[in-house]
Amino acid sequence: MSYAMIYRSAVLAVFVGYCLRMVIFGDWASFAGPFRYLTIWSLFISTFALSRSLLFAADRSTRRWDGLVAAACVIGAMVVFLYWRLFFADPMSVTSDGALGDWWLEYFLHGLGPVLVWIEALFFHKAFRKLAAAVAWLFGIIAAFVLWIELVLQPLVDTPVGTVTSGLPYRFLNNMEFDGRMNFYVTNFVVAMIFLAVFAGVSWIIARFQRPIAP
Repeated sequence: MSYAMIYRSAVLAVFVGYCLRMVIFGDWASFAGPFRYLTIWSLFISTFALSRSLLFAADRSTRRWDGLVAAACVIGAMVVFLYWRLFFADPMSVTSDGALGDWWLEYFLHGLGPVLVWIEALFFHKAFRKLAAAVAWLFGIIAAFVLWIELVLQPLVDTPVGTVTSGLPYRFLNNMEFDGRMNFYVTNFVVAMIFLAVFAGVSWIIARFQRPIAP
């Protein structure tokens, strides 16, 4: 097994470990537990994408899953961008008490983890070949998450409580009218498209200068 495959296998093992940690030790006090949050959706989507990429590299599968791997890359970037932007603007908007929890968990979920997916997508899998497929995956994932929080979580979860509604996973969303929330979702889908374009551009640049990496 090459060093690249050892590294990629180790990265996948770390992601699987964090997934198990969230399922076993996550906060299940409210309906859906940790699966209320985009961060955890990103973690599990990334883990599945990494597993597909590794299987393809090991010749255990003939399907590349380019669209999904690229989408996982972009969703991870959205998590990093949204979390830290909101945290530095108002820590209470994304945390229960305004403070970071376990540092090793927070910095992996909102930093190192997404970076590892970017490395996989850009340098190993070279996922940005079929942008239409990536757009379709992104639209599907974002739409599914919006429907999940608006149609399932909001009616079934009591907290956090805002000035307008309650149950939406992030406190600031509960302070927004429906039209404002829709505008927020659409705006961030546009941001996701911008991230996709940036990653595609970086991928193009890397392809011009990178030496082939042994699978």
